[in-house]
Amino acid sequence: MMDFVIGQYIKKDSFIHNLDPRTKIILSAIICISIFLIQTFVGYFIMFFLIFISIIASKTNIKLLFKGSKPIFILIIITVIFNIFFTSGKPVFKVYGVSITDKGLFLSAVLVVRLILLLFTTTILTLTTSPIELTDGFENIFKPLNKIKFPVHEIALMMSIALRFIPTLAEETDKIMKAQMSRGADFETGGFIKRAKALVPILIPLFVSAFKRADELATAMEARCYKGAIGRTKLKKLEYTKKDIITYLVSLLLIITAVYLG
Repeated sequence: MMDFVIGQYIKKDSFIHNLDPRTKIILSAIICISIFLIQTFVGYFIMFFLIFISIIASKTNIKLLFKGSKPIFILIIITVIFNIFFTSGKPVFKVYGVSITDKGLFLSAVLVVRLILLLFTTTILTLTTSPIELTDGFENIFKPLNKIKFPVHEIALMMSIALRFIPTLAEETDKIMKAQMSRGADFETGGFIKRAKALVPILIPLFVSAFKRADELATAMEARCYKGAIGRTKLKKLEYTKKDIITYLVSLLLIITAVYLG
C-alpha cells in the first residue's frame, strides 16, 4: 500500500517532466478516448508501444509502476473473472461445471488490455506533472468556458486536490490496517466475504480522517485569504516549446495509425 503510485508526483529532470502540462493532459485524454475506439490487438500493440516510449522518456521505474499498481490489478482480475464466467457465447471448455465461452475470453482479454492502458496513461500523467501544473493546465485548456460563468479554476483545483489526496489516503489506510492488526484484526485469512467484512472497521476512521484533512485544508486556504481565481497571478507562465510540438506530432501519428488499423 505504501508503494501506491497513482496520484503521486515524482520530481525528475526528464523529457516528459519538462513538457507543457497542457500537452500531457490533452494527449492523455486523446489516448484514453482512442483506447475505446480500437478493436484489434494490432492497434493495442501500437498504443502499448506509445506508453512504453513515454515510460522511458519520463525515466519512470517500470518495476515501481507495476508494484504501485498492484491494488488496481486485483480489481482488474476480479472484473475479468466475472466476464469470463458470466458472458454468453460458444463454450470452449468447462471449469467446475461452468462453461467458459470464446466471447467471454475475448472480452476479458480486451478489458484487461484497455484497463492497463488507461491505468498506465493516467499514472504517467500524475507521476510527471505536479498538482500546481495540473491545475494551471486544466484551467488554461478550459479557459473559454469562463465566458459562460463556468467555475473553471475551482473545478481544476478540485481535480488536482483529489488526485493529490489519493496516495495520502492510501498511506492512511495502510496505517489504520496496521493499527487494527496490532489489536488482533485479521485481514489475510478466510473467504472473500469474511475479508470484505473485516475491512468495514477501516472505513469509519478513514472517512473521519479524510473529512478532518479536508477541513484543515479549507481552514489553511481561508487563512491565506484564498479567493479562487480572482486576482490570482502565476509564478510560471505556460508556453509551448519545440519539444511539445514534436511530442504532439509523434503521438498523434501513432494514435491515428492505431485507430486506423484497429
